[in-house]
Amino acid sequence: MSKKGKVLMAMSGGIDSTVAALMLHKEGYEVVGITMKTWDYATSVGTTGKKETGCCNLDSFNDARQAAVQHGFPHFILDIREEFGDFVIDNFVEEYIAGRTPNPCVMCNTHIKWRALLKRADALGCEFIATGHYAQIHQHTNGRYFIRKGIDETKDQSYVLWGLQQDLLSRTLLPLGTYHKTAIRQMAHDFGYPELARKAESYEICFVPDNDYRGFLKRNVAGLEERVAGGNFTDKAGNILGQHKGYPFYTIGQRKGLDIALGKPAFVTAIDPDTNTIVLGEEDDLKGNEMQVAKINWIKYEGVTEGMELITKIRYKDKGANSTLHTYQNGVTVRFSEYVKGITPGQSAVFYENDDVVGGGIIQRAEQPFT
Repeated sequence: MSKKGKVLMAMSGGIDSTVAALMLHKEGYEVVGITMKTWDYATSVGTTGKKETGCCNLDSFNDARQAAVQHGFPHFILDIREEFGDFVIDNFVEEYIAGRTPNPCVMCNTHIKWRALLKRADALGCEFIATGHYAQIHQHTNGRYFIRKGIDETKDQSYVLWGLQQDLLSRTLLPLGTYHKTAIRQMAHDFGYPELARKAESYEICFVPDNDYRGFLKRNVAGLEERVAGGNFTDKAGNILGQHKGYPFYTIGQRKGLDIALGKPAFVTAIDPDTNTIVLGEEDDLKGNEMQVAKINWIKYEGVTEGMELITKIRYKDKGANSTLHTYQNGVTVRFSEYVKGITPGQSAVFYENDDVVGGGIIQRAEQPFT
């Protein structure tokens, strides 16, 4: 038995999770590698001919297994396609049909991957689970576990981990949180994997490998195209500007691919699924200073005090903006100290105290564009 303990390491076959596994192994943990198959590309990719990519292809499975075998620790492949599809893909489709823009990676981390890992960790007698995310986990003096940003700001993934609850955080190791990506690439070389160090990174949604979410919706919702075609583009005063292809195929802030000529740049500023209406406006119409957030998971504290000042991020690459939080029955109202661009229902809002994640939730639908 290892003095450090036994850890179930999620291995995608990519550089980050592979190096994280080898780091833990070198530090003296008893590592068990596990690769999760989350989807079946044959049912997801249309006529593009593009095969599995990112974390879900056979080559990646083999890369993960090879690294484990070469370093003398076991490796398993776990098929979670059914539980993944039932929740993550269904939620993805439902959110677009509701006129919102989902973040499936957040949903997967929150409801599927970590729970699947913990369940198998218990079955295998592992005290810990680990992933290759660039973030840190610390314990507060109040006893609660919380997420802190990774020190490499260009790679920080704390934003997508806000949904993890205390029982998950208390058993999670994130070995890469205190390293920069350049150091991880060097470690891959040092461990004897120069090809891995050069391996291209995947940023697609795993079940939409061609990045065509519209095609995915069309293939997975029978009759959707016919049902939603012919809705109206309007301006914010309600004047009809033209017709669109169906509200689920547009997102807040979209400028390209609108197929409408107005003589000036136009942006999607609101989506009304009830009337199949897309509101177009100018870039300034995307700016708002207030939003409501629900389905909240508090991490660092059990909740927030009324008017607490925090930095709120509304998308993954957002730098964040100063804000105050005000509670209401189903969540919090967030008031920004300055206008922010592109508040998008369905996306995650994550609240930070300096570099620490206080909590997060889902941005709710606005009744009208923020002005």
